[in-house]
Amino acid sequence: MSTRAASPAALFWAEFAESKVALGGLFVFALAVVLALTAPWITPQNPYDQALLSLMDARLPPGSLGSGGYTHWLGTDAQGRDVLSAIFWGLRTSLFVGAAAGVVALCIGTTVGLAAAFFGGRVELALMRLVDLQLSFPAILLALVLVAILGQGLFQVVAALVAAQYAYFARTVHGAALAERRKEYIEAASGIPLRPARVVLRHLLPNCLPPLIVVATVQVANAIAIEATLSFLGVGMPVTEPSLGTLIANGFQFMLSGRYWISVYPGIALLIVIVAINLVGDQLRDVLNPRLKK
Repeated sequence: MSTRAASPAALFWAEFAESKVALGGLFVFALAVVLALTAPWITPQNPYDQALLSLMDARLPPGSLGSGGYTHWLGTDAQGRDVLSAIFWGLRTSLFVGAAAGVVALCIGTTVGLAAAFFGGRVELALMRLVDLQLSFPAILLALVLVAILGQGLFQVVAALVAAQYAYFARTVHGAALAERRKEYIEAASGIPLRPARVVLRHLLPNCLPPLIVVATVQVANAIAIEATLSFLGVGMPVTEPSLGTLIANGFQFMLSGRYWISVYPGIALLIVIVAINLVGDQLRDVLNPRLKK
């Protein structure tokens, strides 16, 4: 009997599945995405519809029965929002910010890194000095300054995160592309000559994808954490927007009075999502670069 060789995707999944911890992280992340997407249908309350809120339900402890006739399993906040519903709705904003900032920063950073590695000379010097200058500042500090300039709002936060994170992608892609740029097949393709765009897209970019994927997972987690930090400080998402950072900030003033659930449960949800993404990124790093395996 003839056996068919396993596809690259099957081999990749088999190596990834060797880590049960990474599979757990992937499951938790997928579950968070599903809960975020289905929040309007599975939550008993839209926590940001003022008509559905009642101050009679404000700051109820976990497990209390509210005036709406359903149990608030994680309690309510100062406005009477169901904390569990608010977490599911907050996941929508936090995951969107992380994904949007990660994708846009990846596209910009990849373009900058590939252009610097392919053209070299003054182009490389100018682009990479700009990247090095940006990397000398902490991402959270740069994002804080940019949000202070742009103002509060979803797209303002995403723009600030993109500007703060694209340099990480540019540096990673530049290093990988520079190593490929010096190989003979790239020099042969350039000498035929092929169009620069074709050489970059068909030869340089595919060889930069493994480290790029790993950096992308890390930066998505960082974007979610930075957004939460900005929102907690009051300069990120406005208080009317469902974000895990704003949920933590809304309950911080009640921590000393014993109403811990308003901030603690959103904080736990944020921690779980970030850890899950990082676990997936760690395993992707080991699979895509076996030399880094312990």
